[in-house]
Amino acid sequence: VFTEEDKYGLYSNLLFKYFLAEGIVCGHDLFVASAKEHPDKILKELPAPLLDDTHGKELGDEATAVKSEDFQDSMKIAWRYQNLPKMEANPTTYTKFGHYYDVSKKMSPELCQSVKWHSFYLYEELSFEPKIKAWNMNSGYARLLQSIQRIISQEGFDGSDPQKKQRNVLRIGIQSLGSVLWGDDVCCSDTPEDPHSLTKFLYVLRGLLRKSLSACVITVPAHLMQNKAIMERVTNLSDMVVGLESFIGSERETNPLYKDYHGLVHVHQIPRLNSLICDVSDTKDLAFRLKRKLFTIE
Repeated sequence: VFTEEDKYGLYSNLLFKYFLAEGIVCGHDLFVASAKEHPDKILKELPAPLLDDTHGKELGDEATAVKSEDFQDSMKIAWRYQNLPKMEANPTTYTKFGHYYDVSKKMSPELCQSVKWHSFYLYEELSFEPKIKAWNMNSGYARLLQSIQRIISQEGFDGSDPQKKQRNVLRIGIQSLGSVLWGDDVCCSDTPEDPHSLTKFLYVLRGLLRKSLSACVITVPAHLMQNKAIMERVTNLSDMVVGLESFIGSERETNPLYKDYHGLVHVHQIPRLNSLICDVSDTKDLAFRLKRKLFTIE
Protein backbone atom coordinates (compact mmCIF):
# COMPACT_ATOMS: atom_id res chain seq x y z
CA VAL A 1 0.00 0.00 0.00
CA PHE A 2 1.38 3.37 -1.04
CA THR A 3 0.23 6.35 1.05
CA GLU A 4 0.73 9.90 -0.22
CA GLU A 5 1.53 11.97 2.86
CA ASP A 6 -0.44 15.08 3.74
CA LYS A 7 1.45 18.38 3.62
CA TYR A 8 2.77 18.23 7.19
CA GLY A 9 2.74 14.44 7.55
CA LEU A 10 0.48 14.52 10.60
CA TYR A 11 -2.32 12.23 9.48
CA SER A 12 -0.27 9.92 7.25
CA ASN A 13 1.99 9.28 10.24
CA LEU A 14 -1.08 8.38 12.29
CA LEU A 15 -2.31 5.91 9.64
CA PHE A 16 1.20 4.45 9.53
CA LYS A 17 1.04 3.81 13.29
CA TYR A 18 -2.45 2.30 12.96
CA PHE A 19 -1.04 -0.26 10.51
CA LEU A 20 1.75 -1.22 12.92
CA ALA A 21 -0.58 -1.30 15.93
CA GLU A 22 -2.95 -3.65 14.11
CA GLY A 23 -0.01 -5.96 13.47
CA ILE A 24 0.82 -6.12 17.17
CA VAL A 25 -2.78 -6.83 18.17
CA CYS A 26 -2.97 -9.58 15.52
CA GLY A 27 0.34 -11.11 16.65
CA HIS A 28 2.22 -10.40 13.41
CA ASP A 29 5.95 -9.76 13.18
CA LEU A 30 6.94 -6.17 12.38
CA PHE A 31 9.66 -4.55 10.31
CA VAL A 32 9.83 -0.77 10.72
CA ALA A 33 12.12 1.36 8.53
CA SER A 34 12.71 5.09 8.74
CA ALA A 35 15.27 7.76 7.96
CA LYS A 36 13.44 10.46 9.94
CA GLU A 37 12.89 9.09 13.44
CA HIS A 38 14.14 5.98 15.17
CA PRO A 39 11.79 2.96 14.81
CA ASP A 40 11.99 2.42 18.59
CA LYS A 41 10.41 5.85 19.07
CA ILE A 42 7.69 5.08 16.53
CA LEU A 43 6.77 1.84 18.30
CA LYS A 44 6.61 3.59 21.69
CA GLU A 45 4.02 6.02 20.29
CA LEU A 46 1.56 3.50 18.84
CA PRO A 47 -2.08 4.12 19.87
CA ALA A 48 -3.63 1.92 22.54
CA PRO A 49 -6.14 -0.67 21.28
CA LEU A 50 -9.77 -0.54 22.41
CA LEU A 51 -10.38 -4.18 23.15
CA ASP A 52 -13.94 -3.77 24.51
CA ASP A 53 -17.11 -2.77 22.64
CA THR A 54 -17.75 0.58 24.34
CA HIS A 55 -16.26 2.48 21.39
CA GLY A 56 -18.65 0.71 19.04
CA LYS A 57 -21.57 1.95 21.07
CA GLU A 58 -20.13 5.49 21.01
CA LEU A 59 -19.80 5.43 17.22
CA GLY A 60 -23.30 4.05 16.81
CA ASP A 61 -24.84 6.58 19.21
CA GLU A 62 -23.13 9.49 17.47
CA ALA A 63 -24.28 8.42 14.02
CA THR A 64 -27.80 7.81 15.31
CA ALA A 65 -27.93 11.29 16.84
CA VAL A 66 -26.92 12.91 13.55
CA LYS A 67 -29.52 10.95 11.58
CA SER A 68 -32.14 11.77 14.21
CA GLU A 69 -31.49 15.52 13.83
CA ASP A 70 -31.79 15.30 10.05
CA PHE A 71 -35.00 13.32 10.41
CA GLN A 72 -36.54 15.88 12.78
CA ASP A 73 -35.69 18.72 10.39
CA SER A 74 -37.34 16.92 7.50
CA MET A 75 -40.47 16.26 9.56
CA LYS A 76 -40.94 19.99 10.22
CA ILE A 77 -41.65 20.50 6.53
CA ALA A 78 -44.90 18.54 6.68
CA TRP A 79 -46.55 19.35 10.02
CA ARG A 80 -49.51 17.07 9.36
CA TYR A 81 -47.21 14.04 9.60
CA GLN A 82 -45.81 14.98 13.00
CA ASN A 83 -47.85 12.34 14.86
CA LEU A 84 -46.63 9.49 12.70
CA PRO A 85 -44.08 7.11 14.24
CA LYS A 86 -40.50 8.16 13.52
CA MET A 87 -38.74 5.68 11.30
CA GLU A 88 -35.32 5.90 9.73
CA ALA A 89 -34.94 5.04 6.07
CA ASN A 90 -31.35 3.86 6.67
CA PRO A 91 -31.04 2.58 10.24
CA THR A 92 -27.59 2.87 11.72
CA THR A 93 -25.84 -0.44 12.28
CA TYR A 94 -22.44 -0.89 13.87
CA THR A 95 -20.27 -3.51 12.22
CA LYS A 96 -16.88 -4.23 13.73
CA PHE A 97 -14.01 -4.61 11.30
CA GLY A 98 -10.53 -5.16 12.65
CA HIS A 99 -9.69 -3.23 15.81
CA TYR A 100 -10.10 0.35 16.97
CA TYR A 101 -7.53 2.50 18.77
CA ASP A 102 -7.52 5.36 21.24
CA VAL A 103 -5.11 8.00 19.90
CA SER A 104 -5.13 9.80 23.25
CA LYS A 105 -3.32 6.86 24.89
CA LYS A 106 -0.14 4.95 24.08
CA MET A 107 0.06 1.19 23.70
CA SER A 108 1.41 -0.56 26.79
CA PRO A 109 5.08 -1.67 26.63
CA GLU A 110 4.02 -5.21 27.56
CA LEU A 111 1.79 -5.44 24.49
CA CYS A 112 4.51 -3.97 22.25
CA GLN A 113 6.99 -6.59 23.44
CA SER A 114 4.52 -9.42 22.85
CA VAL A 115 5.51 -9.68 19.17
CA LYS A 116 8.84 -9.92 17.40
CA TRP A 117 9.88 -6.75 15.60
CA HIS A 118 12.84 -5.60 13.55
CA SER A 119 14.01 -2.05 12.95
CA PHE A 120 15.94 -0.25 10.23
CA TYR A 121 17.19 3.26 11.01
CA LEU A 122 19.12 4.61 8.03
CA TYR A 123 21.47 6.81 10.04
CA GLU A 124 22.66 3.84 12.09
CA GLU A 125 22.91 1.54 9.09
CA LEU A 126 25.12 3.93 7.12
CA SER A 127 27.39 4.53 10.11
CA PHE A 128 28.18 0.82 10.55
CA GLU A 129 29.66 0.10 7.12
CA PRO A 130 30.86 2.12 4.13
CA LYS A 131 28.30 3.01 1.48
CA ILE A 132 27.28 0.37 -1.03
CA LYS A 133 25.56 0.68 -4.39
CA ALA A 134 23.86 -2.59 -5.24
CA TRP A 135 21.18 -3.10 -7.91
CA ASN A 136 22.35 0.21 -9.41
CA MET A 137 20.45 2.29 -6.83
CA ASN A 138 21.44 4.59 -3.99
CA SER A 139 23.00 3.21 -0.82
CA GLY A 140 20.02 3.74 1.51
CA TYR A 141 17.58 1.84 -0.68
CA ALA A 142 20.08 -0.96 -1.32
CA ARG A 143 20.69 -1.46 2.41
CA LEU A 144 16.97 -1.46 3.13
CA LEU A 145 16.33 -4.13 0.48
CA GLN A 146 19.15 -6.28 1.84
CA SER A 147 17.73 -5.99 5.36
CA ILE A 148 14.18 -6.91 4.23
CA GLN A 149 15.51 -9.81 2.17
CA ARG A 150 17.50 -11.11 5.14
CA ILE A 151 14.51 -10.96 7.52
CA ILE A 152 12.21 -12.71 5.00
CA SER A 153 14.75 -15.47 4.49
CA GLN A 154 15.99 -16.00 8.05
CA GLU A 155 12.68 -15.56 9.90
CA GLY A 156 10.71 -18.00 7.76
CA PHE A 157 8.53 -15.69 5.65
CA ASP A 158 9.74 -17.00 2.29
CA GLY A 159 6.68 -18.58 0.66
CA SER A 160 8.76 -20.53 -1.86
CA ASP A 161 10.83 -22.21 0.87
CA PRO A 162 9.06 -24.93 2.93
CA GLN A 163 9.02 -23.91 6.60
CA LYS A 164 8.80 -26.26 9.56
CA LYS A 165 7.71 -23.68 12.12
CA GLN A 166 4.25 -22.13 12.33
CA ARG A 167 3.58 -19.58 9.61
CA ASN A 168 3.08 -15.92 10.46
CA VAL A 169 2.77 -12.62 8.59
CA LEU A 170 5.46 -9.95 8.38
CA ARG A 171 4.17 -6.37 8.39
CA ILE A 172 6.62 -3.96 6.79
CA GLY A 173 6.28 -0.22 7.41
CA ILE A 174 8.54 2.25 5.58
CA GLN A 175 8.27 5.91 6.56
CA SER A 176 8.73 8.88 4.18
CA LEU A 177 10.43 6.94 1.40
CA GLY A 178 11.85 9.18 -1.32
CA SER A 179 12.54 12.09 1.00
CA VAL A 180 15.92 13.84 1.09
CA LEU A 181 16.77 11.95 4.29
CA TRP A 182 17.00 8.73 2.25
CA GLY A 183 19.68 10.33 0.06
CA ASP A 184 17.27 10.69 -2.86
CA ASP A 185 16.81 13.87 -4.87
CA VAL A 186 13.40 13.19 -6.46
CA CYS A 187 11.81 15.70 -4.06
CA CYS A 188 14.38 18.40 -4.78
CA SER A 189 14.20 18.92 -8.51
CA ASP A 190 12.03 18.40 -11.55
CA THR A 191 15.05 16.80 -13.23
CA PRO A 192 16.73 14.75 -10.45
CA GLU A 193 20.19 13.30 -11.00
CA ASP A 194 19.00 9.83 -9.97
CA PRO A 195 15.37 9.52 -11.12
CA HIS A 196 15.27 5.71 -11.17
CA SER A 197 16.49 4.62 -7.72
CA LEU A 198 13.03 4.88 -6.14
CA THR A 199 11.26 2.95 -8.89
CA LYS A 200 14.00 0.28 -8.97
CA PHE A 201 13.62 -0.12 -5.22
CA LEU A 202 9.85 -0.57 -5.51
CA TYR A 203 10.26 -3.05 -8.36
CA VAL A 204 12.62 -5.27 -6.33
CA LEU A 205 10.50 -4.85 -3.18
CA ARG A 206 7.39 -5.92 -5.07
CA GLY A 207 9.18 -9.12 -6.13
CA LEU A 208 10.13 -9.82 -2.50
CA LEU A 209 6.56 -9.26 -1.32
CA ARG A 210 5.10 -11.50 -4.03
CA LYS A 211 7.13 -14.50 -2.89
CA SER A 212 6.74 -13.98 0.85
CA LEU A 213 4.09 -13.90 3.55
CA SER A 214 4.29 -10.16 4.03
CA ALA A 215 2.41 -6.90 3.59
CA CYS A 216 3.94 -3.45 3.25
CA VAL A 217 2.75 0.12 3.80
CA ILE A 218 4.94 2.95 2.49
CA THR A 219 4.39 6.66 3.09
CA VAL A 220 5.84 9.04 0.50
CA PRO A 221 5.93 12.89 0.47
CA ALA A 222 4.28 12.93 -2.97
CA HIS A 223 3.42 16.65 -2.70
CA LEU A 224 7.15 17.42 -2.89
CA MET A 225 7.76 15.42 -6.06
CA GLN A 226 7.74 17.81 -8.99
CA ASN A 227 8.30 15.18 -11.68
CA LYS A 228 4.90 13.63 -12.38
CA ALA A 229 6.44 10.87 -14.52
CA ILE A 230 8.14 9.46 -11.42
CA MET A 231 4.81 9.50 -9.56
CA GLU A 232 3.16 7.63 -12.43
CA ARG A 233 5.83 4.92 -12.29
CA VAL A 234 5.52 4.67 -8.50
CA THR A 235 1.74 4.28 -8.82
CA ASN A 236 2.09 1.53 -11.42
CA LEU A 237 4.43 -0.39 -9.11
CA SER A 238 1.98 -0.21 -6.17
CA ASP A 239 -1.02 -2.41 -5.47
CA MET A 240 -2.97 0.31 -3.70
CA VAL A 241 -2.46 4.07 -3.67
CA VAL A 242 -4.20 6.36 -1.18
CA GLY A 243 -3.64 10.10 -0.82
CA LEU A 244 -4.33 12.26 2.23
CA GLU A 245 -5.17 15.94 1.78
CA SER A 246 -5.09 17.96 4.99
CA PHE A 247 -7.12 21.17 5.39
CA ILE A 248 -4.36 22.78 7.49
CA GLY A 249 -3.34 26.03 5.80
CA SER A 250 -5.82 25.42 2.98
CA GLU A 251 -8.82 27.49 1.90
CA ARG A 252 -10.94 24.42 2.57
CA GLU A 253 -10.17 24.84 6.26
CA THR A 254 -12.73 27.69 6.38
CA ASN A 255 -15.17 26.14 3.89
CA PRO A 256 -18.46 25.44 5.75
CA LEU A 257 -18.91 22.29 3.67
CA TYR A 258 -15.91 20.73 5.42
CA LYS A 259 -16.40 22.24 8.89
CA ASP A 260 -16.72 18.80 10.55
CA TYR A 261 -13.63 17.29 8.92
CA HIS A 262 -9.86 17.72 8.92
CA GLY A 263 -9.07 16.48 5.41
CA LEU A 264 -9.96 14.36 2.40
CA VAL A 265 -8.99 10.81 1.44
CA HIS A 266 -8.30 10.20 -2.25
CA VAL A 267 -8.34 6.56 -3.38
CA HIS A 268 -6.22 6.67 -6.52
CA GLN A 269 -5.84 2.93 -7.05
CA ILE A 270 -7.10 -0.25 -5.42
CA PRO A 271 -5.66 -3.76 -5.87
CA ARG A 272 -6.23 -5.44 -9.21
CA LEU A 273 -6.16 -9.24 -9.21
CA ASN A 274 -5.91 -11.14 -12.51
CA SER A 275 -6.88 -8.01 -14.41
CA LEU A 276 -5.13 -5.59 -16.74
CA ILE A 277 -6.78 -2.54 -15.22
CA CYS A 278 -7.64 -1.72 -11.62
CA ASP A 279 -11.14 -1.57 -10.24
CA VAL A 280 -12.62 1.85 -9.54
CA SER A 281 -13.90 2.74 -6.10
CA ASP A 282 -17.60 3.52 -5.91
CA THR A 283 -17.05 6.08 -3.17
CA LYS A 284 -15.28 9.25 -4.25
CA ASP A 285 -16.12 11.61 -1.39
CA LEU A 286 -14.18 10.24 1.57
CA ALA A 287 -13.13 12.57 4.39
CA PHE A 288 -11.36 12.04 7.70
CA ARG A 289 -11.51 13.69 11.07
CA LEU A 290 -9.48 13.32 14.22
CA LYS A 291 -11.60 13.39 17.33
CA ARG A 292 -10.31 13.30 20.88
CA LYS A 293 -9.87 9.54 20.87
CA LEU A 294 -10.65 8.21 17.40
CA PHE A 295 -9.43 8.84 13.86
CA THR A 296 -12.32 8.15 11.52
CA ILE A 297 -12.75 8.03 7.73
CA GLU A 298 -16.31 8.70 6.57
